[in-house]
Amino acid sequence: MTDTSIPSAEQSVDEEIVPTAATGEGEPEEAGEAAAEAGAAPKKATGEGELFAQSEIAADYIEGLLDILDYDGDIDELVSGGRPVVEVVGARLQNLVGQRGATLEALQELARLAVFRQTGTPSRLLLDVGGYRATRRKELAAVAKNAVEKVKEHGEPVRLEPMSAFERKCVHDVVNAMSGVESESEGVEPNRRIIVRPAD
Repeated sequence: MTDTSIPSAEQSVDEEIVPTAATGEGEPEEAGEAAAEAGAAPKKATGEGELFAQSEIAADYIEGLLDILDYDGDIDELVSGGRPVVEVVGARLQNLVGQRGATLEALQELARLAVFRQTGTPSRLLLDVGGYRATRRKELAAVAKNAVEKVKEHGEPVRLEPMSAFERKCVHDVVNAMSGVESESEGVEPNRRIIVRPAD
């Protein structure tokens, strides 16, 4: 029987500290998306050639999946923000995104597993389908700004709906760029959510 589990080291590779305005302390968040948004370099120095090789492995995996599903899509492999990226563009790909990106997140984990099985190294691969992540990022920026306005108007914390790690990181980035407010996550997946509150 083949062990397809990713070692616990994957968790540390996929976490990033999101500083809060008040304490300067942070909390773990999913790094894949987190570091890409922040443009942070990977914790372990990895050459761009190695990162591109990871994106090629993941692209081959996704291409095989598209063939099985009989979906047409153009696949681009690149390195961005110090991490491998695979983008799939085409029509009729919404099923690969799923409700609120749930299927996309699962596919990303499978692609990371494919990379790990070939390289023995946990990957911070970012997968996007049909530009979903860029669109969702804009929507979440509006949600974050709305929450900040409510906090500033009423002086009370605002709890947002549960979000994926990618979504939470997008919100943290917007909130932490504004003065007078701070954000933190609470709860356990899949019900982990952000609280926006006045900064101390």
